[in-house]
Amino acid sequence: MIIQMVKFESKLPFEDVLSVAQGRAPKFRKIPGLIQKYYVRTNRPNQYAGVYIWDSPDSMTKYRESDLAASIPQAYQVFGPLEIEVYEVALTLRD
Repeated sequence: MIIQMVKFESKLPFEDVLSVAQGRAPKFRKIPGLIQKYYVRTNRPNQYAGVYIWDSPDSMTKYRESDLAASIPQAYQVFGPLEIEVYEVALTLRD
């Protein structure tokens, strides 16, 4: 299992970020291998993150090469670079 975190700063107000995320959620529900996605607001002003739980590195790679992944900056009016971190799950507390 793989955890991917994509952080970004948005020009949009919080309510608009939520609206965009809700509008895009059905597309994410259809992605093969995406177990879960959390939409989070960080403790920094105007910074948000998507936390993705993938079944495999291959599923994550296919998504990262997709038009949906490429559309993040435009959809959320991102300024600055996306910060992407990837982690391999070594152990889980619950099944």
